[in-house]
Amino acid sequence: MPNHIQLLSQEIMSPGNPHLFHPEIRLLYQCLLLYPEQPSAVYEPAPDTFPTLAKCGANYMNSQLAKLEAIEHGYDEAIMLDYEGHVSEGSGENIFIVEDGVLYTPSMDSSNLKGITRESIKQLANDLGYEVVEEGISRERLYFADEVFFSGTAAEVTPIRSIDHKIIGAGKRGPISEKLQKTFFDIVEGKKDDKFGWLDYI
Repeated sequence: MPNHIQLLSQEIMSPGNPHLFHPEIRLLYQCLLLYPEQPSAVYEPAPDTFPTLAKCGANYMNSQLAKLEAIEHGYDEAIMLDYEGHVSEGSGENIFIVEDGVLYTPSMDSSNLKGITRESIKQLANDLGYEVVEEGISRERLYFADEVFFSGTAAEVTPIRSIDHKIIGAGKRGPISEKLQKTFFDIVEGKKDDKFGWLDYI
């Protein structure tokens, strides 16, 4: 049975790159979509295999296989589809798309993790006046989205520049991604009041 995977290439930065935290180019990704016909790819497991919502070490084996697949093809990161072919998540990140000012993220029946940062971004987006919808997302919608970005403990808020060499939006960090990213970092870095109770001061 063919598997599904999407591979992502970091455009200009890698760990240790001195430009990693430049505010204008913070982790912009270029994405390459691999199609189901490729038999070596990895996809997210079905819900009747093991508890996909659990944040446990065994579940990360699947993500590591996708990551290895990405590295083998010369890229840095993977976005996996679920067992039905819908967008699920990255190897260690949740994913959001922006369409006409509305944020969409895969629903929890997409074999994805209910990430803490994902929930924070939803909360922050609502506070900023943006609607957030959880639903199944076809891979084609990634191509035509106005913006696409990752969220995660390590990724934080990471915009995606292009998918399969197709430029997303203007080919740079979009205005909603930028606003969410800036506000998120202002809060976690203590530059803005934490009204959500995210931080514990020690």
